Amino acid sequence: MINVCLADNYPVVHYGVKSYFKDHPEISVVSNVGSFYMVPDALRNKEINVLVIDLELDGLKSIYELKAIIKNFPNTKVLIFTSLNEQIYAPNAIKAGVSGFVHKSSKLETLGTTIIRVHQGIVILSDSIKKSLALIAKQNKSERLYRKLSNREIEVLRYLCDGKKNNEISKVLDLNEKTISTYKLRLLQKLNVTNLVDLVNKAKTLDIV
Repeated sequence: MINVCLADNYPVVHYGVKSYFKDHPEISVVSNVGSFYMVPDALRNKEINVLVIDLELDGLKSIYELKAIIKNFPNTKVLIFTSLNEQIYAPNAIKAGVSGFVHKSSKLETLGTTIIRVHQGIVILSDSIKKSLALIAKQNKSERLYRKLSNREIEVLRYLCDGKKNNEISKVLDLNEKTISTYKLRLLQKLNVTNLVDLVNKAKTLDIV
């Protein structure tokens, strides 16, 4: 049996996923947590084979924090289950060491299949992600700008689009405010804009955030 820990903000997601896998022959949801701060204890208290986690989970400030989970709990596979844009976040998640990425618009059957394959040691992306990645090569230079962005730059951009100031982002990501300013400058350069308003609009146009 594959023991799963589901980390998600919403009780309805916990209820729906747990109910779906209630009588599953291979998957058992043995732990549910509602914030990232609860994840380490959940993984220590029970033998968890697969951690299913939302990138927007409360307390998860950076995808880099998932690297620590992967390092500290090497026997637990990490699977992203989120509504964030697959085309943007899936490649970065895989680079961070997660084993799979499933969009929340997918059927729970797809989530189940992915959990099983991830547990088998296979790094897997959903069919929709594969289709998105296949289209990247056909996009023009402007549409592919986001591919130049690092994981950290995407995170900073996301917070800027949420209206956060540099000092606020520095506290959230535990970085120096000057470092955030540097990331902001890089974002302006990479997305070929000159001000914050245009940066946010460009990010939304390209569906980066």
